[in-house]
Amino acid sequence: MIGKTRLASLPYLRDYTSHRVSSYDKSGGNKDSWNIEAKEKRILADIKGPGCIKHIWMTLGIPQEDYCRKIVLRIYWDNSQDASVECPIGDFFGLGHGMRKNFVTLPLQMSPQDGKGFNSWWPMPFKERAIIEVENEGEKPYGHYFYIDYEAYPSSEVVRDLAYFHCQWRREANTKGWGFEEKLSREAIWKDHRILNKDGKGNYVILKAEGNGIYCGAHLDIDCFERNPNDWYGEGDDMIFIDGEKWPPSLHGTGTEDWFQCAYCPTREYNAPYHGVILYSGNPDWKFKGKNTVYRYYIEDPIRFHKSILASIEHGHANNLSNDYASTAYYYLSEPKKAGPKLLPVKERLPRPKESVYG
Repeated sequence: MIGKTRLASLPYLRDYTSHRVSSYDKSGGNKDSWNIEAKEKRILADIKGPGCIKHIWMTLGIPQEDYCRKIVLRIYWDNSQDASVECPIGDFFGLGHGMRKNFVTLPLQMSPQDGKGFNSWWPMPFKERAIIEVENEGEKPYGHYFYIDYEAYPSSEVVRDLAYFHCQWRREANTKGWGFEEKLSREAIWKDHRILNKDGKGNYVILKAEGNGIYCGAHLDIDCFERNPNDWYGEGDDMIFIDGEKWPPSLHGTGTEDWFQCAYCPTREYNAPYHGVILYSGNPDWKFKGKNTVYRYYIEDPIRFHKSILASIEHGHANNLSNDYASTAYYYLSEPKKAGPKLLPVKERLPRPKESVYG
């Protein structure tokens, strides 16, 4: 019954107790943040189950914005040695590029002032134990404020059939599109035999996972760093392969802007509960220059898989564009597993500096 939390269900008297772990000053004073030293790893919460984390709020007094990529958030379930969540902290809360910015989606928000209030509403059930930790891989300390709100249950029967929350972060700093690598014109690209993508093998991978689970969507952070007459990133189709199926997959899309449920090369920001454009950085002279963040969350239409999932998207039609892609995917599995590939070293996670990469 832990899912009965919509407005009409609030009067339902479920059997649980409400709890919070926070950074409050236990002396009774007002020093309510934890100081996290450079290179320090710190457990924020170690919670005994059965229970379900319902909400996480954090704000970080960081020395510079790119600490949103230097600080790593990890979550472990039920005494697993592998983190089911391992993600740069800003990306976990819905926006990449090492940035903070006000936006609203249903599961994730960054709130005023200037996106510094991070909120997650993903439900995270567990049977025995939940551990949430952060690691500061930066060179300077920072202050960490947090709330972790959760429900505790009298019996593991409440969570018996529920899956474990997972989060997978990936980045490919240069997708090495063949059209850009060879400096082909728009006309030459569209006449090339490689324009027919009949296997999806060169696609950017958003999520690759094995197990029995549910895919709940992702945000995609694209940095268009190389100018070209054909540099609109949105021609790339999304392809989601379920349980090892071959091309064409059961879920094949028609373009990147169609995947995030907009249309015709959007050049404005738009936030809806399940889809939209959090960040747009282009200008009239170069429409798709720089950093863009788009998202699609499968909240009303979650994607079921029983053995495996491979969620991917073309970088330009048939993968002809060279851009910087990063993504954060959210999903559930029937058992706790490692979040994904080994997290990139901090230097390889940092965003491209604005002043040195565009031309």
